[in-house]
Amino acid sequence: MSAKHTLAKLFTEQFSFAASDSIVVIGLGRFGGAVAESLIDLGHDVMGIDAEEGPVQAWSHRLTHAVQADCTNAQVLRQLGVADFAHAVVGIGDDLAASLMAVLALVELKVKDIWVKATAPEHGHIAERIGAHHVIYPEADMGRRVARLITGRMMDYIEIDEGFAVAKVLAPEAAGRDGLARPDIRDRFGVTLVGLKRPSQAFEHATPETRVRTGDVVVVAGPARLVEKFAGDVRK
Repeated sequence: MSAKHTLAKLFTEQFSFAASDSIVVIGLGRFGGAVAESLIDLGHDVMGIDAEEGPVQAWSHRLTHAVQADCTNAQVLRQLGVADFAHAVVGIGDDLAASLMAVLALVELKVKDIWVKATAPEHGHIAERIGAHHVIYPEADMGRRVARLITGRMMDYIEIDEGFAVAKVLAPEAAGRDGLARPDIRDRFGVTLVGLKRPSQAFEHATPETRVRTGDVVVVAGPARLVEKFAGDVRK
C-alpha cells in the first residue's frame, strides 16, 4: 500500500458517516482520489470533482460520478448539485488558496459537514475560521502513529480523538494460561478491553467474562497515555 493510500485510509478512519450518505470529494489528486476510492469501498456514493481533466479520467471508472469543474466556484458547484450532498471532503493539499476557496464555496452552499485536509496548522486554522467543520492533518497523524509503532510496543495504534486512542497489542507471557480478566485490565491499567483474537480463531468482542491469555492479540481503548502505558507494561 502506498503512503498516499495509507494516509487516505487513516483519513477515512476518522469519518463517522452513515452507510447511505452521499459524499463529494473535491480534488482528485493522489490523496483525494484515494480517499474517494476508500469511501466507495465503504459503500458510499461519491462524486469526485477536479479542475484538471487527467485526474477525472483516472477516477471516472471507480467513482459514482467524476466531474471536471472549477472547485472554487460556488455557482458551478451548485449546478452540480453539491448543495444536496450530506458531506464534503476537500482533499486539495498543494494549493492553499484553492483549498480555502473551495471551503468558502461549500460554506456558501450551506453544506452541513465539511472536512478539509490541511498540510499545516495555519492552513487548518484558516479553514476552521471560514467555516470548515473538521480539519485533518493526515501526514502529522501518520507520523505520530508510526513513531509509536517503531517502539515495538504496539502492533497498531490509532488516536481517535485528542487524548483518546485505540491500540492492538500482543498479550504478554505474564497473562499465562488462566489469563487476565477484562475487569482486572480495567482496574489495573485504566483501559478498556474491546476484543481479542486468538491464533486460528476469529476476532471476538470482549465481555465481562473474557480473559486474555498469552499469545492473544488484544484491542484496548482509553486515554492515550494509559494505552501506551498498558502496551509497555504488557510487553515486559
